[in-house]
Order: sequence, then structure tokens, then C-alpha cells
Amino acid sequence: MLKPSPRAAAMAGLVIAGMALTACSSSDAEETTSATMAATSSTDGTAVGLVDLAAAGCPADIRIQTDWNPESEHGHLYQLLGADYTIDADVKSVTGPLMASGEPTGVNVTILSGGPATGFTQPNAQMYNDPSIFMAYVGNDEAIAHATDLPTVGVFAPLEKDPQMIMWDPTYYPDVKTIADLGEAGATIRVFPGGTYIDYFVGTGVLSADQIDSTYDGTPAVFVSEDGALAQQGFASAEPYIYKNLITQWGKDVNYQLINDAGYPKYAAVLSVIPENIDTYSDCLTALVPVLQQAEIDYFADSAATNALVLELVDAYDTGWVYSADVADYSVETLKAELVGNGEDDVLGNMDADRVQSLFDIVVPIYKEQGFVIPDGLAPEDIYTNEFIDTSIGFK
Repeated sequence: MLKPSPRAAAMAGLVIAGMALTACSSSDAEETTSATMAATSSTDGTAVGLVDLAAAGCPADIRIQTDWNPESEHGHLYQLLGADYTIDADVKSVTGPLMASGEPTGVNVTILSGGPATGFTQPNAQMYNDPSIFMAYVGNDEAIAHATDLPTVGVFAPLEKDPQMIMWDPTYYPDVKTIADLGEAGATIRVFPGGTYIDYFVGTGVLSADQIDSTYDGTPAVFVSEDGALAQQGFASAEPYIYKNLITQWGKDVNYQLINDAGYPKYAAVLSVIPENIDTYSDCLTALVPVLQQAEIDYFADSAATNALVLELVDAYDTGWVYSADVADYSVETLKAELVGNGEDDVLGNMDADRVQSLFDIVVPIYKEQGFVIPDGLAPEDIYTNEFIDTSIGFK
């Protein structure tokens, strides 16, 4: 039994809805970029920068599986690419020399799209289906749910807070400030089925079971037609802008609360590997993870070039996903304001043991009741490690 991927489920309907919108991409890219991709190597005479991932024993092509189409939430990964790359419009992937702050590292990186590109297969399952994939996005709750059948260990958390949220119309619900307030107001909340965070909110009395409408399909039609009477799940890094600016039948603000701030403390989209690779590629991960940390710092310092690549890829992949420069910019600003940042120790990308343990306390009873096989004695240190994090790297 696979736990549904929240990102793929929540955004799938917006692919369909987005077809009625006009894409605003700044790119007129052809299906495949003509840029020449040439892998660098510390052994072939090609110059390598200060970080030599080939010498550290990394794969010649570090393949990373994302959970959705290219978007700003993945900007820290696309930041790894320089000017030379090749787009595979059939596979929905992009490959080029892996760069560390603009310098080659001796290996390539391939960033694979998820969602429609994989038939909505979860990234952790995709990594097990295709052994060439080295890393994949796996949320903490998914790592717990699949610790038996698809075990993974997270090594870098690019998001401090999960973008998932519940949103509502502030005109219809002027006194609502939180998800708990929606519970008190008796508001119907439309969600996809299978959301563990909803099971938690219902189980703890934040919401009641009769408030939950599990018929949400990702499209805006019902939310709009009910004229604000319904609340709805979504992603803070996208829907508030989309509903106000692109869904003309709505065209106004929504308010929201992050599920993280309402008491569901997962780390989302954690870059993860299969457990045996923690030891097999220890030297590689020691060199690679700080590169991932710095790439995120660099992306949020100046996202323009990477966002242009994201838009080029969206056009080339042509999955029906509509993503504009304005949405990308909104996402970057929202990520910086609310969703990315250092932990309490001023380090980017590490995970807090107490926070992960609190998620364990929430989800393990739920998963066991749902029939997931959770290994006896499973602990936070089994699903993540901070050993490869460079503690000197963080947002200043």
C-alpha cells in the first residue's frame, strides 16, 4: 500500500485547470535545448573547481527524482546546472555538469520531473523502480509510512516548513485566523483523500470528521461556485497568487494557515537516499550535501537565471502544467518569507530530532491503524541523518 504523494495529488487537478489559462513563460525554447552538455572530470584533464565530486566517489551522473513539474520550490536543484545542459522532453529531465557556485565538480546532475512524468508514482517508489536514481524527495511522514517497503534516509531538508496549507475566504470567515478556527466555525474543508495531516487534525479534535469533504480534485470550480463557504487544501507557494490573479472567477485574496503551524511538523521534500548508500557513498555525500546547501543559498540570493530555466523546462516538457514567471516570482518571495530558512541553530538543511520525534508520535498510531507495517523500534535516526550537513552554511 502506497501513501499518496501530497504534492502530486494536490497539484494534479491544477494541471487540468491550468489548461484554460494562458502560460506566461518568458522562454520560447524548442523541445530540446541545443546547448552542448559535456561532463567534467577530475581525471580527463577538464578543470574542476574547489569541490571534486568525482574524486569523492560520487556517481558520474547524480540523478535526482523530484515530486512534480519544474517549479520554484525545486529551484535549489536547478541552481546546480550551468549554461550547458541537455533537455530530454520525452523523459522530462534535464542533464548537465553539476556546478558548485558556478564551478564544475567533475560529475553531471540529472533532475527528473515527477507527477505526470512518472504517472504520479511517488519519488521514493521511483527511486526503487530505477536504481540509477541516486536521490529523491521524500517527506518525513512518507519515510515513516514506507520504512518497511521503501526505506529511505533523508540527508538534506531544503524546506523548513511544508508549503501545504488550508485556505479560506477572509470575507466569508472574517474571524477565522487558524485551521482550529475553521473547526470552531464548522466550515466544510475540501481535501484529497488520504491526507495524514487531516487524520491528525480530526483525531485531536481540531476538526470534526463531518467537516471533511474528501472529493477535492485539484480544480477551483467548487471553491469558486460556493462563493467562499468552503475551505480548501492547497500550497502556500502557489494557490494564493493563482486564485487572486489567474482564476478570474475568484480574483481576490485568500487567507491560510500552514499545516506545520497548525501542529503537523513534517519536513517536506527531503533529499533522501536508500539506506545502504549512506555507507556506500559516505564520502560522496560528505562532499555533495554542502553543495546542495550552498546551491539553495545562491538560488534565493538571485533566482532570475534559474527561474528562466524552470520556465524553459515547463515549456519543453509540455505536460499541461501551466507555470508563469509571475507565479515563479511569487513562489520565491513566499518561500523566502515563510518556508525556507535555518533551523534554530542557524544551519540550513538539517533536521531537528525533537521535531521529527513529534511527527513520529503523531503518525505512527495513524499508520498502524491504516495497515502500514511500521518496523518495531523505528526511530527518527532511522529515517534521517545530519552527519553530512556543513554547519557553517546557513542564511545570514
